[in-house]
Amino acid sequence: MYMDNIQILGFRAHIDSVGDTLDEINSIKQDGEIIQLLNADSIASKNHIIHGVNQAFLAFERGENLAKDISVEIVLRCSAQRQISKAFRVLGLKEGEMNLCAVMINSKDYTNELSSLFTFDEDVLIPDLDNLAKVYKISDAEIQNMSVEEIIIDRITKLAVEY
Repeated sequence: MYMDNIQILGFRAHIDSVGDTLDEINSIKQDGEIIQLLNADSIASKNHIIHGVNQAFLAFERGENLAKDISVEIVLRCSAQRQISKAFRVLGLKEGEMNLCAVMINSKDYTNELSSLFTFDEDVLIPDLDNLAKVYKISDAEIQNMSVEEIIIDRITKLAVEY
């Protein structure tokens, strides 16, 4: 398993059914391609996602993956969590209005297809640092030493070290 390319896009969405939305996404992509939707409100930056995706692929290469599916591993790593339920609480989809981060890996460019389902809006990828500090339980003391992005990336890295 390898990561050839990655594209990260922002969208605004209204999700009536998480299951139906995931079925629609699965019908767009071809075998071997990954389209992972994440809660954009819990993302610090594109670097945050790239690091989490890299760590997920490395975990599979080393046989240290926490999940059986690479898409779930990506959610685990990007959320800096070991438990799937906690990871999906941080980065998973929910019904109603939400901001999405679409991560396409080893795939064609599906911007048009995704734009027909959701409203393309890169501004959803602008981080709300106060919200991120709450979501990732980052203390004021930590923020005095590192940026929120650096703290989250550091926690992602520590998942591999603590294996």
